Amino acid sequence: MSHVLHDIEKQIMKFLQSVPNCTEEALAEEIDLSMDQIRRGVEWLRQKKLADVSDSINISYGLGKNGLDALKNGLPERKLVTLVQDSPKTFDEIRSSLQGLDFNAAIAHAKKNDWINIEKTDTDSKISLKQEPVETPEEMIISAIAEKTISSKMIDGLEPTVWKSLMKRPDFITEHEEKIKTVSLSETGKNIDLEKLDSNAIDVEADVPHVHAARIHPLKDTINEIRETFVHLGFTEINGNLSQSSFWNFDALFTPQDHPARELQDTFYLKGLDAKQLATPTQIKNVSNAHKKGWRYYWNIQEAKKMVLRTHTTCVTIKYLADKKPDEARIFSLGRVFRNEKLSFKHLAEFNQVEGVVVGKHITLRDLMGIQKEFYRKIGLTKVKFWPTFFPYTEPSLQSMVYNEKLGKWIELFGMGIFRPEVTKPLGITKPVLAWGGGIERIAMLKFGLDDVREFYNNNLSWLRTATKCQ
Repeated sequence: MSHVLHDIEKQIMKFLQSVPNCTEEALAEEIDLSMDQIRRGVEWLRQKKLADVSDSINISYGLGKNGLDALKNGLPERKLVTLVQDSPKTFDEIRSSLQGLDFNAAIAHAKKNDWINIEKTDTDSKISLKQEPVETPEEMIISAIAEKTISSKMIDGLEPTVWKSLMKRPDFITEHEEKIKTVSLSETGKNIDLEKLDSNAIDVEADVPHVHAARIHPLKDTINEIRETFVHLGFTEINGNLSQSSFWNFDALFTPQDHPARELQDTFYLKGLDAKQLATPTQIKNVSNAHKKGWRYYWNIQEAKKMVLRTHTTCVTIKYLADKKPDEARIFSLGRVFRNEKLSFKHLAEFNQVEGVVVGKHITLRDLMGIQKEFYRKIGLTKVKFWPTFFPYTEPSLQSMVYNEKLGKWIELFGMGIFRPEVTKPLGITKPVLAWGGGIERIAMLKFGLDDVREFYNNNLSWLRTATKCQ
């Protein structure tokens, strides 16, 4: 069979005959073609089975805010030994120089390195220098990252606890993943003599051109299907703002103000912005009293005023219930939520979540299990079971498990339960509230057979054009 090639394809093939494996970026640098032309030409060759494209991940490391400070001023433990270089210092003297988290980190790591002695006195503790510090593996890594000489071989040669310890330090090391496409000629492509090709010849056996009509993104398709399923089950959709006060995002849901989920490492706060109006005076008073009674601490209204990018859609649901106080209701909320997560194959910092809520006088956990089974059945998931678990604002709580045929195992999907009295009573909600919800991307991964959630956002045209539409 003869091949009719575009001039772009010929240029790419000619270069690949001399350089067998090459990235698309390298092709654009070596050939007088734009990046769009390179991508188009490579895709044409791939469809004609004249070229192969393989994906790989390149991981690089950089220094975060605290890592840059350590590069310039030294690690906290290095700052500590500098302070006690000439004479011992008390904890209070050191604390005044090492602010915040630096103090505890400095003590812990200097002690681990055997650099200091700690002597307790009647009024305080004193720290003195035990031995002259040497350059640590952590310091060598930070320098290597700054000089861009870090390598996977260097990391593999480290004691595992060293790299793990450094990665655990907040905002010291940043990790970046880059997907690289490598292009090579297939066996058919290697055997083609470009000089003998007639670009004007007509191949009457060639396939007709592919027509790629516009279509909805697979993830949006899943969202639409879930919305339609809720409506078929008799639910009404409610909406809310992406930014919420901590009062509705946390306090109204009986999440204590010292809970780890409210720290900067987990939640995105809007800097310098506080809520002008939290709730009604009665709602604020009742929620405050519930926290004081249940958690036994002083509830701070200033913490409740801090604005955040919502970490779940439950804040929309609970505000609706608090304002409307319905005797009976079937509602759902669907939209973007935000978590300060490290990006990985199963975690995103921004993703879609859906939550369903049923309010009624005689409803039970068994009703919730039945509704959720019917919801899963309508979206094509038939093997479902439930597992007892814990959630902060529901009791009892269950985790739904769905069988993944491709992986051959049960996986966790949605959480569910009955809102605790500490959540409903302070807001004047007198009827039981059943709730369940979770991430939409997780359902979409099941439906499209993906094992990496980032695939939904990589704009891989080949996959987007061939992915089967949700039924």
